[in-house]
Amino acid sequence: MTAYPWLVFLHILGVLVFSFGHGTSAVVAFKVRGERDPARISALLEVSQVSAGVMYGGLLLLLAGGIAAGVVGQWFGQWWLWAAIGILVLSLGGMYSIASPYYLGVRHALGQRGPRDKVAPQPLPEAELLALLHSRRPEALLAIGIVALALIAWLMVFKPS
Repeated sequence: MTAYPWLVFLHILGVLVFSFGHGTSAVVAFKVRGERDPARISALLEVSQVSAGVMYGGLLLLLAGGIAAGVVGQWFGQWWLWAAIGILVLSLGGMYSIASPYYLGVRHALGQRGPRDKVAPQPLPEAELLALLHSRRPEALLAIGIVALALIAWLMVFKPS
């Protein structure tokens, strides 16, 4: 028996762990819209932040298993593999560039420090916080994620030549 099926298994397991962690953040992105209590919003953001650790662990596992399976299976000469990697990189970069400023803005609106802040900012009035929470960024993130995941899954299953 070769290592290839085990590497594919690790890759798929990484996708599942990544999706679990990322899914939690996605649910939080929609849930905070209905909240009015800054303490509850802060708690939801903390759940999202913790789930990001799970997401990044899954990302490492899916990359390690996928790259190893690509080497063992000799897939790196195929365009579909490079397309899948490109879609992953572009979607992660795009989603990060949309989500990070949004969540940093929400944290600032709550009066919380960001990673580069020396002091906590002044909390915004409730009306401004609520306006920020009603952003359409979660829909944009969801659309990017679903399209990217569907394209990558299609490439991996059908392996077009």
